[in-house]
Amino acid sequence: MELDSIQVLFATSEAIPFAKTGGLADVCGTLPRELRKLGVKTALILPEYRGIRERFSLKSTGIKISIPLFEDGEQVIKNGEIFYYEDEDTLAFFLRQDQFYLREYLYATPKGDYEDNALRFVFFSRGVVEFLCQQGFKPDIIHCNDWQTALIPVYLKTLYQEHPLLKGIRTVLTIHNLGYQGIFWKWDIKQIGLGWEYFTPEYLEYYGKVNFLKGGIVFADKITTVSPSYAQEIQTREFGQGLEGILKKRANDLLGILNGIDYSIWNPEADPKIPANYSANDLFGKRICKQELKKKLGLSREDKPLIGCISRLAYQKGVDLVCEAMEQIIRAGFQMIILGTGEEEYQKLLAEKGREFPGEVAVRIEFNDALAHQIEAGADIFLMPSRYEPCGLNQLISLKYGTVPVVRAVGGLKDTVEEFNPDSGTGTGFLFQKPETEDMLEALFRAKKIYQKPDLWQKLMLNGMAKDFSWEQSARTYLKLYQELLEKEAGG
Repeated sequence: MELDSIQVLFATSEAIPFAKTGGLADVCGTLPRELRKLGVKTALILPEYRGIRERFSLKSTGIKISIPLFEDGEQVIKNGEIFYYEDEDTLAFFLRQDQFYLREYLYATPKGDYEDNALRFVFFSRGVVEFLCQQGFKPDIIHCNDWQTALIPVYLKTLYQEHPLLKGIRTVLTIHNLGYQGIFWKWDIKQIGLGWEYFTPEYLEYYGKVNFLKGGIVFADKITTVSPSYAQEIQTREFGQGLEGILKKRANDLLGILNGIDYSIWNPEADPKIPANYSANDLFGKRICKQELKKKLGLSREDKPLIGCISRLAYQKGVDLVCEAMEQIIRAGFQMIILGTGEEEYQKLLAEKGREFPGEVAVRIEFNDALAHQIEAGADIFLMPSRYEPCGLNQLISLKYGTVPVVRAVGGLKDTVEEFNPDSGTGTGFLFQKPETEDMLEALFRAKKIYQKPDLWQKLMLNGMAKDFSWEQSARTYLKLYQELLEKEAGG
């Protein structure tokens, strides 16, 4: 099969540069571009949110779609229109439906999820399929991402299975975080348009509710997740979030492919957002970055190992461990910077910690991209005590910036960070096994011991900076998966 014969449509609820709440957007914005470099024809489709309309000049395709839904028990028809944007790197389609998408946020306000999320993403998933029917554009593969698009494989093998324009389209579903599944009340099976025969444990039923992601897992041709270890972990009770049974059943079709990072954005040699650039050949600039960061955030100038933590402030990320151990961390001779937003409980608790340890702890409850770059460049250590971590991007960025990761040995963290061995000089960071403060502190103390030996610490930094986690390798793995999937289809 010729490379340029493969056409892939990425269906996603977010993608840079159009809309972003997390790592899903980075993947869906970057991977299609990398695949294009390998000869794959790629396009994106996502909802047209308010921010997209305000920032991008979109053109109408002239294609309008109508989807049957229910309101107050009565069937209603909701209409939408497909727009597009194209430049030399990207072709993106957008589904416009102002009632559902012309909002300030993508999925939720600070007070909680939008109550009509089921309708919003039923409309989007079915709208993608209707768009293909009308456009006459037939991708070889639709690459779906997370629960917001997981109904697309369901539709292709149920309501639209006999449609002549859609026959032969294969589907890949990537699970970026199993903690978010799209679980709604059972009557939403009617919103989806399916009969009650699909509301069973073999299909979309999940403890008396409808589970969008489960539907995608059941019906997609292939399932991927964002690191090899996470693909294994989610088949276990500890990490499976209630879906370990169906994932184990689909184990032969489940593959873990590690995310990459974009080194055109994350590179200390050329990063315009940091005070001084530096490289593995000349690390002097990193010292300037640390000094400027401490000055900016009001930390004392005393030479102490500086821990950075950029995170969604949530239980999954182990933020509670950081809060519990803060006093011990500071008393052990560290300084700490925390940047992020999230659950109100942790925002308040961390703000208190910042006031409790002035000059030693700096807490910024905000999204601040420039400061994130400056923390990556200025910190000595990057802490990620996650309870589970599908892939993780900050540890990959930290390695490139010579900032030593201290991480829990789960998911993509243990796939990308190797324990440093001071005798052999191999390894890139420090890992701990249990999500407990004692284990985390012990790993930080191991890091400090090496920090006090400058030659070893520099060796450790350089080991990390030499690693290559660019998207090219990941894109080649996805391409191989696509080829195998289409060859299997061609072979019957």
